[in-house]
Amino acid sequence: MWWCGLVVAFFFNDTATTEIYTLPLHDALPILMVGGAMSTWGVPPSEDFQPPDPHDTLVVCSVSGGKDSTATSLYLTEQGVEHVRVFADTGWEHPDTLDYVKNHLPAVLGPITIVGREGGMPALIRRKGMFPSRVQRFCTVELKVKPILALLNELDPDRRAVNVVGIRAEESAARAKLHEWEHDANGFERWVWRPIIAWTLDDVIAIHHRHGVRPNPLYLAKSERVGCWPCIFARKAEIKNVADTTPWRIDEIRDLEAEATEAAAARYAARGETFESKGFPGGPTFFYPANKKSRGQHWPIDRAVEWSRTGRRGKGGEMFFDEAAPGCVRWGLCDSGTTHHDEDE
Repeated sequence: MWWCGLVVAFFFNDTATTEIYTLPLHDALPILMVGGAMSTWGVPPSEDFQPPDPHDTLVVCSVSGGKDSTATSLYLTEQGVEHVRVFADTGWEHPDTLDYVKNHLPAVLGPITIVGREGGMPALIRRKGMFPSRVQRFCTVELKVKPILALLNELDPDRRAVNVVGIRAEESAARAKLHEWEHDANGFERWVWRPIIAWTLDDVIAIHHRHGVRPNPLYLAKSERVGCWPCIFARKAEIKNVADTTPWRIDEIRDLEAEATEAAAARYAARGETFESKGFPGGPTFFYPANKKSRGQHWPIDRAVEWSRTGRRGKGGEMFFDEAAPGCVRWGLCDSGTTHHDEDE
């Protein structure tokens, strides 16, 4: 593991408190949606359109509990940039990530404001009677963007703040296309700054060493990513890891699938329809194949777990992972790990 050998001295101080800011399950906060997903069209700086000096404006840094967002906050501190740290609790994180954000990071980064939505992911799925998907990726908007935007609007009603996210170009082809600075006119409606976009993994490790910061324990347990546990775009190894280490989460997903299927069947029945008449192979599932040759197939959680435990590899690519999907990856609201070798079913 890349963090082996790191020895840290951890100091707690009473001023590193954590604040919590929660949106109700229902709200009317507007977000521009394009094709079922949040619009992520941004405008890079130009000669006549320059971002503000981070030293002279409010700076808000998203912290996910992952290595890159932690490195970003540390870098801002080294540069003398005062900033507000915010963590979006989706109600779907691993308990170790929540503990790390609430009880460890504030001692080295400073106070962290936790935002979220009442009931988190399970309540949102139950209310909608469906799961987020590549086309309907409402999890990012409802559980992360809207709560953070509500906090930004409260702290910065004039929309002059800088929204800082920890994204590195070397992690994927999609991230390599992003600018260091970009004005987001449709989502956060503020300048987005990615100060570590050109950093390497060695740079990230080095800044943790300089400040004596231990990593999220999930990394030490051989997890490649932290964030939603699991993400709807989880890789094969990640699904296996969730099933092996936290089987209670698989049980929860199975129960949610049963509830969503019942709710969907009731909706269709009220219109005189069925899953079959709609052309669906079955009820809603947590995972929807992103792999082109498998799209349209029915993958309930137990089938996904069974597949994750196979050793077959090939050129077909990951079943559910979709690097091109917008949302958390673009805005640095989670740590999505590094690029993996493709695996087939």
